[in-house]
Amino acid sequence: MSDSLAIARSFAATQASTTQQALQTEMLRQQTQADQAVVALLQQSADQMQAALPTGQGQSVDITA
Repeated sequence: MSDSLAIARSFAATQASTTQQALQTEMLRQQTQADQAVVALLQQSADQMQAALPTGQGQSVDITA
């Protein structure tokens, strides 16, 4: 009976570890998607700002001014 209990505990621990790894992987995947969405929004915002500025502005900064 002791061996059966040890096997059951080992199996339960293995399943718990596998589940935890799967959850961590999914969380990382979702975080990556969220980060990519933020980057896309920032890029879109930067593109719109450049489109709104007069020609030549927003491309370089004059540090001597």
